[in-house]
Amino acid sequence: MSDNAELRKELRLLLENKAFITCELVENENSPTYETYAGFKQEVKNIPSHRILAINRGEKEKCLKVNIEINPDLTMAVINKHFKKNNPDTDSLMEETLQDAYDRLLFPALERECRNNLTDKADEQAIKMFEVNLNPLLMEAPLKNNIIGLDTAYRTGCKIAVIDKNGNVLDTAVVYPTPPQSKTEESIEKLKKLIEKYNVNVISIGNGTASKEAEIFVSELIKHVSRPVSYAVVSEAGASVYSASKLGAEEFPDYDVSLRSAVSIARRLQDPLAELIKIDVKSIGVGQYQHDMPQNRLTEVLTGVVEDCVNSVGVDLNTASPSLLSYVSGLNMSIAKNIVSYRAKVKGIKNREQLLQVPKLGPKAYEQCAGFLRVVGGDEILDNTAVHPESYNATRKLLKLFDMSEEDVKNGNISNLPKLIELKGEEKVAKECEIGVPTLNDITKELLKPGRDIRESMPKPVLRSDVITMEDLKEGMVFDGVVRNVVDFGAFVDIGVHQDGLVHISQISDAYIKHPSEVLKVGDRVKVKVLSVDLSKKRISLTMKGIEEE
Repeated sequence: MSDNAELRKELRLLLENKAFITCELVENENSPTYETYAGFKQEVKNIPSHRILAINRGEKEKCLKVNIEINPDLTMAVINKHFKKNNPDTDSLMEETLQDAYDRLLFPALERECRNNLTDKADEQAIKMFEVNLNPLLMEAPLKNNIIGLDTAYRTGCKIAVIDKNGNVLDTAVVYPTPPQSKTEESIEKLKKLIEKYNVNVISIGNGTASKEAEIFVSELIKHVSRPVSYAVVSEAGASVYSASKLGAEEFPDYDVSLRSAVSIARRLQDPLAELIKIDVKSIGVGQYQHDMPQNRLTEVLTGVVEDCVNSVGVDLNTASPSLLSYVSGLNMSIAKNIVSYRAKVKGIKNREQLLQVPKLGPKAYEQCAGFLRVVGGDEILDNTAVHPESYNATRKLLKLFDMSEEDVKNGNISNLPKLIELKGEEKVAKECEIGVPTLNDITKELLKPGRDIRESMPKPVLRSDVITMEDLKEGMVFDGVVRNVVDFGAFVDIGVHQDGLVHISQISDAYIKHPSEVLKVGDRVKVKVLSVDLSKKRISLTMKGIEEE
């Protein structure tokens, strides 16, 4: 009976549509975290993914007892339909046998299957949210300034790293503006000298331990410097992983772990893509329950996102780290390290063709990677565009067709090229250049802005010069915020307080939306209003509704 495929199929569908998932709280030291799920009951077909993941974690931590429940009359009716014969001589024995088959074999197997299906769907949804959130985070606009990175701490002091606009470390220091030392004046003097010496106008503060105290200190420091300086608080997610990694040790063998973190915090603001790819993608800090996901599947999806971002932005051959180069199509870490060694040997790569001299980088790999690698200020202006070397001849034909040269491209004297192509006719021009119209359009776009970074069109990081605390927040206050994370039930928004506020899905839009990602993505600038503040639980509730009308 329990092996009957047709019966199992019917019962499986019945559980999916009529069963409930229930939770009982088990008292232990972690159970207060799961109080929300005490006496919880919801239909299996309606339970959202994030709730499944929370219940699973509660069960794993032995804080919740979880069951699937269904009215036994419904299930026994299905079983009876298949096997009961209405024979007075055998009915009682048959009922006993059917009940035993259901209680001992069928229901436990179906319950496991139901839970596994719910978990699989929840995992896929959570991984999808990681994917959705990671792309805009990596594609945030770079901030090409000299930056001071601040890795905050109490007892051991705040580690300081000064980097130039290319990410090279100019100086390091340690200051003690936070308790217990609280050497505020001495710290201000030290940082003032660094700011003046290296023409710094942005400070990047990690959002870890003592972040709020460091933010208050920096806002005070800004009042004492003669040049305009602002600051931003950046996520420290994964910074310690990078600092303690083999990669961090190779990059900065003479620095201790916290100084490497300070460099990473500065670079995260300067070029998020180049810095975040050095960290295990699962530690970047977007999405939820990353440690509960199937790790191989999560890594596979997120690595794909990183590769797409790196290849769409392009990589500077003479400044990129091996980590960044390794994500370029056709390359791996071994070839990436060979490129870095080769460019050091030749004191800078002058053109893409030199790549063919790099050990292990053959013609096939060159064909795959060349269009994604840029040579800034090299021998060939086209090497600083996304135009592939195999299209160089077509590009030169296009320029010659309108009496233009590569020198004109270099000097930006081809702004009328699209108009000239339109007058002559796209298809005719494409035919004369022996390419298709889409390739013609791509080449034209690249020639107009050689060396352009598509991230420059993205919103710039929000920089601040003053500080507010949770205690300053009042119901009804309106802020300009930045979306830091999008989850199934809403979005977390940074409004300049140490704790991000939650805009619940019901508070995002007046119109009905199925998921927050329909309206919001990581990095979006939004106007929000404070609904409530719970200081004891460190929770801020926000709304995006009804602000414009006021």
